[in-house]
Formats: sequence, C-alpha cells, structure tokens
Amino acid sequence: MNKVPNNKAWWLVLPVFLLVAFSAVIPMMTVVNYSVQDIFDQSSRYFVGADWYRQVLQDPRLHDSLLRQFVYSGCVLLIEIPLGIAIALTMPTKGRWSSLCLIVMAIPLLIPWNVVGTIWQIFGRADIGLLGASLNRLGISYNYAANTMDAWVTVLVMDVWHWTSLVALLCYSGLRAIPDVYYQAARIDRASAWAVFRHIQLPKMKNVLLIAVMLRFMDSFMIYTEPFVLTGGGPGNATTFLSQTLTQMAVGQFDLGPAAAFSLVYFLIILLVSWLFYTAMTHADKD
Repeated sequence: MNKVPNNKAWWLVLPVFLLVAFSAVIPMMTVVNYSVQDIFDQSSRYFVGADWYRQVLQDPRLHDSLLRQFVYSGCVLLIEIPLGIAIALTMPTKGRWSSLCLIVMAIPLLIPWNVVGTIWQIFGRADIGLLGASLNRLGISYNYAANTMDAWVTVLVMDVWHWTSLVALLCYSGLRAIPDVYYQAARIDRASAWAVFRHIQLPKMKNVLLIAVMLRFMDSFMIYTEPFVLTGGGPGNATTFLSQTLTQMAVGQFDLGPAAAFSLVYFLIILLVSWLFYTAMTHADKD
C-alpha cells in the first residue's frame, strides 16, 4: 500500500522562510540595487552597472583595511583558540567550583560591546587609567591614543579579554561530552597527559573547535564598536578596520553606491574565507 505524502508540515516552516526573507533577503536586494546606481536624491537615480565595484576594488582604503583586518583576525585566532583550550582544560568538572567557573567565564560575554570599549578606554588612559598609569610609572611609555603599536596591542588584548571566554566555554562543553571510558582506557595504558590531550581530547573537540574558529573569525572580521569607542580608528588609520571604512563611506561621505558595493564585497570576503575554513577543517576531520 502506497502512502500519500503529507506536505502540510511545510506550513509550519513557512513563517521561518518569511522571517528570513524579511530580515535578510529584502535588505540584501536593496543593497544590490544601490550598488548599481548613482543616487543623487529620491527622484534622480542613474544605472551605472559595475562602476562602483571597479572603483571600490581599486580603492587603496579597501586594500589597507583588508590587510589590517586579516592581520587582526589572524592574531585573534592564534591567541584565543589555544588560550581557550588551555583554560577549558584547567576548569574543574565537578562540584561548586565548576558552577562558579562557568559563571565567571560567562561574565565578559554579557557586557555590551560599547561598554567594553568604554571600560578599556578608561582603563588604558595614561593619566588616570589603572593600566596606562601603572605602565608609565614602571617606566614603560604607553599611550594607545598616540602610539600605533600601543593601540594595536590594546585593541587585541581587549578582544582577547572579551571573547576568550566563548572559546573556553565551547571547548569545555566538548570536553564534558567525551565518555569516561576513553579516560579509563588511557589510565590503563598509563598514557601521559599530553598523549590524552593529543589522541583523545583534541580529536573529540574538532567539531567544537570548528564552531569556535568560525564564530571568532566572523566576529573579529566584522569588529566595529570596540575599536571605534576605544581609539576611533586611530592613531591615524592604524586601527581602522573594514567595518569602520564602510561606515565612513556610507554615513560620513554619504556615498551610498560605493558603500553598497563595498558592503557586498565585504560580505563575499567573509563568506569565502568562512567556507575555506569550514572545508579545510571538515576535510582534516575526515582524514
């Protein structure tokens, strides 16, 4: 007896599709529309084709911001992923201390991005900030508002302080999901702590690490609020990343056409690099 397929369940999914279309597809199509037009006012719009894309791709501001963005995201991943794994390995697994550690690790994630920037702006000030004033009293010349390296290090340390907890919590959940029989077998074989980490814990955390790498890359590549509040993109353009360059173009100069083309190029770069990360890590997992 052949069963008649029942497709009524698709009606339950329809609201999700409508919500995605309203919140993502329609704004995206609006940006695509702006990227191929030269807009003077509501009634004066001229089709320019791919002119804005060519202008944006040849813009040295895009090249400089893109290089800074890749360097920054690379530094974030190189620091936060190993640090998050190390913290997760040292966190207790049972008792009250485990709950306390989870609460403490979650606190930085609850702080709004603009508040994080404000906290570090005050904390790093050379005159009244605890960090800046302490370093200067120790004879270390520190001023994130005037020195490029100081600004870079401060923005990077701020991001590490804010987001390493996310990596640590993800890794901790991956460690807690490993069955105890693996550890029992390792104890029977008298495996060292390094051998347990290399052959049991790290392979079992690969999927969690994939999520951590993807989330931290995408978030660090789109960073805007924290460095804008802390340094305003300075000194000079030292901490002006892609999102700030895009904002200056769209809001500061009101160049809607080039800004729309810039945003689509920005989106495609994030999509491409994320896909490369995902492909590389999933292939490594299969091997």
